[in-house]
Amino acid sequence: MQQELKSELTKQHIVHEAFKLFYENGYKATSINDVMKATKMTKGAFYHHYKNKQQLVLEVIQQKIQKRVHDGMIMPLFEPGHAIDILKDTFLNRIRSFPLYDKQNGCPMNNFINEIDHDEVGYQLALKSIIDKWKSALVTLIEKGKAEGTIKNDTPSESVAVYLISAFEGIRGIRKIYEDDVILDQYISGLELYINQLKS
Repeated sequence: MQQELKSELTKQHIVHEAFKLFYENGYKATSINDVMKATKMTKGAFYHHYKNKQQLVLEVIQQKIQKRVHDGMIMPLFEPGHAIDILKDTFLNRIRSFPLYDKQNGCPMNNFINEIDHDEVGYQLALKSIIDKWKSALVTLIEKGKAEGTIKNDTPSESVAVYLISAFEGIRGIRKIYEDDVILDQYISGLELYINQLKS
């Protein structure tokens, strides 16, 4: 039991350090040697836990990126309140709350999506699963808004969900190339206008 706990803690340490390196430098530019150096592990110790880099990348996507999206963008959609208010809180207030480090490095998920090749099917499926869960939660919220009478009945729920996700991910990427938050303020103003147009 003690050995299992130690092994799990070691894996968490590897995933944490790998996520940081992937986030700052990209996963393609990050080697196993970089991860070993950051974790102060030997090659033998590393390969005891992960067969290869691909396995580690998938673990980072599933443990770190999925958790970030789930905690920051999906769970808030199920908070009590009117759908319009929840959309604003999630998509407008969240973007304001990111520390400078996150603004400079963008969205970890979006960075991965932009970096993967067309034949990296395992990574594609793992990231697609996160987007699908996010989209599904948004559709549920928009449908709730229609039922409660706060969102127009003819609103195309799936289209709006995809647009909101795309706009949010897009501005996270665009912000990386700016030195201040002016572009974020413009995004917030534009998206607030858009969300207000959904009101019934």
